Amino acid sequence: MSISAGETAAAPVPRAPASEPSEAGDGGRGRGRDGRRRAWTGRPAVLWAGTVLSVLVIAWCVTAGTTDAGLADVWRAVRLRVFGGVLDADFAQTYSVIINLRLPRVLLAFAAGAALSMAGVVMQGLLRNPLVSPFTLGVSPAAAFGAALAILVTGGSAGSGSWLVIGSALGTALAVSALVLGLASAKAMSAATLLLLGIALTQLFEAMTAALQFVADENTLQAIVRWTFGSVNDAGWHDVLVVGCFALAALPLLLWFSRDLNAIAFAGDDAAKSLGVNVTAVRVGLIVVSVVLAAVVVSFCGVIGFVGLVGPHIARLAIGADHRYLLPFSFLTGGLLLVVADTVGRTVLAPSVIPVGIVVAFIGAPVFINLILTRRAAQ
Repeated sequence: MSISAGETAAAPVPRAPASEPSEAGDGGRGRGRDGRRRAWTGRPAVLWAGTVLSVLVIAWCVTAGTTDAGLADVWRAVRLRVFGGVLDADFAQTYSVIINLRLPRVLLAFAAGAALSMAGVVMQGLLRNPLVSPFTLGVSPAAAFGAALAILVTGGSAGSGSWLVIGSALGTALAVSALVLGLASAKAMSAATLLLLGIALTQLFEAMTAALQFVADENTLQAIVRWTFGSVNDAGWHDVLVVGCFALAALPLLLWFSRDLNAIAFAGDDAAKSLGVNVTAVRVGLIVVSVVLAAVVVSFCGVIGFVGLVGPHIARLAIGADHRYLLPFSFLTGGLLLVVADTVGRTVLAPSVIPVGIVVAFIGAPVFINLILTRRAAQ
């Protein structure tokens, strides 16, 4: 995708921190080696710490709720589920709550947040703009419209995660992303103009989804409204398996292209081509992966905005902008963000449950506004 001259001012190329010297060095070879050694020993430690923290937070969130359950109960229930054993009568209800309700809900929230956050990292790197995400480019609203259309056509019989809903959401999201990126390439749009186009498409697809709700009957309307809120209320192990497999499969694939992504994000298309990167193929391929991740999440959880925007920025502050480390850490931060948001939503007004999409919007909107104001001040 070509970049207009105005894009340089709208989306300045991020510079590598001083602790990340180039491989070539600049005469201070000892200092360069020390910087690389510190980065090599420090960043894996941050990743391991984030992994341990994620496990602990997931376990703690499983204990949160109206039914009393401690960490020991969670471990006991998981052990019985995995290895089998005798289920005591006095533990049967707690076991059922943990295994059938809370654990799949928490794991689905984590997998969905991880997928959206990775999609956001890739889009921000390829388009060289930190304000880009599946939501701001209109991909998530388009996928929600596709899912709502499938529900309407089947009269509400196509439930959460059905292959018809997934296929409709994925097809619509891919079509919209191809339209957006095609127009951006043909018209040599700046990143700011691309964002405005995404906002316009978001409004369009939200209006089209509302039109489907207007003509739907009561049962179908109830099913469609779920996608507009964004929720993991009906999470099951099938949902966790599908979304989790997509997220886990995408991570090593994206890491394989992390150096190419670094070249495009930090140096630009022309410099990346001079380094041997097939920019067009990498951009198209990784955008497709990002769109697939966003569409699958929408198919199971509805529209959840701002995770693909906030998760990458939290990860970038903690571990830097190198995509070799940023991608796996954003996997963790996005997952944790959505898990904590869902836990807040189901406990703050218990027994009422606030959909996770609403809670995340309260967090993401101020962050998005702050990013816009910060970038304007920098210009």
